[in-house]
Amino acid sequence: MPNQRQDIEQSTQEPERTLFPLIRNLSPALTQLLLPLPIGPNLITSGSLLAGIAAAWALALGLRHWILTGAVLFLVCYVLDNVDGEIARIKDQCTSFGAQYDTFVDWMVNAAFFIGLGWGAMARSGNEIWLWFAGSAAIGATINYLISLSDRSEEDNADATPAPRPQGIAQWSAFVLREMFRADFCFIVLVLALFDVVHFLLPAGAIGAHAFWMARFVRGARKFHV
Repeated sequence: MPNQRQDIEQSTQEPERTLFPLIRNLSPALTQLLLPLPIGPNLITSGSLLAGIAAAWALALGLRHWILTGAVLFLVCYVLDNVDGEIARIKDQCTSFGAQYDTFVDWMVNAAFFIGLGWGAMARSGNEIWLWFAGSAAIGATINYLISLSDRSEEDNADATPAPRPQGIAQWSAFVLREMFRADFCFIVLVLALFDVVHFLLPAGAIGAHAFWMARFVRGARKFHV
């Protein structure tokens, strides 16, 4: 166990040296708790999926206390989404299936999040426009997922090579939109939920989800990741 504990510390302390993405400062502690248990990364990914679907269901209820509950569950989903990768690397259990399953779960959670948020906003206001916004955001998330399936090599090599720094306004904009914003999106949701204005994300998501997948085609943008 001493060697394994040393591996844990070496593998989970590195993200704490930088402020962003913020989510990487939460996952190492949970990784240390779960690593000694007979739990594989794919099971943790499944837990992330369940937390994400539960978050979408809570948001769909449209009541403030359920919206806050959904935001917290969404944060849990993001933490687990980081923990599964950390455990996979420490236990040397990285597989092609695991990478594909993780991408699938990301798509399911993102699409369900916007649909649940839109449904709750519609139920609360009686205005169907919120559901239309949600549909557009979910379609954008689906397009991004389908594009990622056609470029599997990017996902397989994301952690194998050091990420270079973006160069120029276009690459930095794509990096912030695709990586930094995506990685810490759960914190934006939580802050907005505290002020009961999380539904404001729907118009932004209706446009931003499409800008997100379009950013894949910015020259050189696929090399940058967090």
